Amino acid sequence: MDPLSKLLELPEKERRSRGLLHTPGEIQQQPATWRGTVELLTQQREQILSFLHECGPAEHLSVLLAGAGTSDYIGRAMAAVLRQQWQCEVAAVASTELLTNLEDYLLAGKNYLLISLSRSGDSSEGVALIQRALERYPDRIRHLVITCNRNGAMVRQFPGNPALATVVLDDSVNDRGLAMTSSFSNLVVAGQFLAYIRTPETYAPIVEHLAEMGERLLPVAANLAARIAGKPADQVCFLGTGALEAIADESALKVLELNAGRIHTIAQSPLGLRHGPLSSLDAATLVVAFLSGEEPRAQYEIDLLTELCEKQLGSRLVVVTPTSDNRLTALTPNILSLEAPNHFPDSCRPPVDVIVGQLLGLFFSIQNGFAPDSPSPSGAISRVVSHVKIYSHNGVSA
Repeated sequence: MDPLSKLLELPEKERRSRGLLHTPGEIQQQPATWRGTVELLTQQREQILSFLHECGPAEHLSVLLAGAGTSDYIGRAMAAVLRQQWQCEVAAVASTELLTNLEDYLLAGKNYLLISLSRSGDSSEGVALIQRALERYPDRIRHLVITCNRNGAMVRQFPGNPALATVVLDDSVNDRGLAMTSSFSNLVVAGQFLAYIRTPETYAPIVEHLAEMGERLLPVAANLAARIAGKPADQVCFLGTGALEAIADESALKVLELNAGRIHTIAQSPLGLRHGPLSSLDAATLVVAFLSGEEPRAQYEIDLLTELCEKQLGSRLVVVTPTSDNRLTALTPNILSLEAPNHFPDSCRPPVDVIVGQLLGLFFSIQNGFAPDSPSPSGAISRVVSHVKIYSHNGVSA
């Protein structure tokens, strides 16, 4: 039995006392819940299409993907596939940025669709951003909220507003643990479904492949993550290109959150790492690379990994790859193959690749003596950031 399954076999009383009541199960349930999310959205497809039709032709629309923290990385993980399928301008911009600088992102004469992504739907900045945009740009910005919580303010606060539509995922993916895991991957799947909403027959096999890859990956990655976490690490560097750079960012955040900041993390693209951040790597750094399935992108990445090995930067190297690659075996024994179908797009891989970062965060957290469900003993961070004081455009507290 793999280490993740063993955690789930522990008595409930022990899991509760060790802070393992939610997070391990929320990681393991992901592949099955992706199928459920697609079934749920398929039932809502006509309503969503009707709302998108009211927004105007996709090619004339500019889309902003907004979220805070992990929810920002959701937008970044789905931006490429949405841009490719809708053939329009798509930009992922954190709601924490848009709240204070919305006007910097709006061009005269253009209409916008603001897609707000949130597990809880209660983020102070996210709710305030929607409110401000509705008040100041009622005719230029339409809103689609995708959340895991039907009781969140993003759902309850704007009832009946014709400029806003909501999609609420199943409550099972509204993670109870502090760190977003299944909520992250299911919100990404929802975004991918949205990208393919006009051709659902194209997305159906993609999500099935994702679920199959996830089911194969979970026990193998759990074994590797538990073994890796058995040796202390002061720093972990995650690498990825394109949509997988968002997964590098999210994985870095998972390790940071679940270990209360004890482990320093860095996330970069392989090409970007050389431009300064490489100086932060040392012989004790754990390096995790999400390898592209597309050439020459993968070649750039392998060149960087080869350079790291030659310079002895990194104590251990973990590579997540769509298929086994002989070029990698000379670099590391720690290879996780997704066994992806030929030409499976990088832009659709985020839900499955992120599992590796989640598992590393979980097992390092256990090894470091934290309670993964609530790993911040100081209370520095909380599951929902809903206490931010909001100011109007003239600086007066709202």
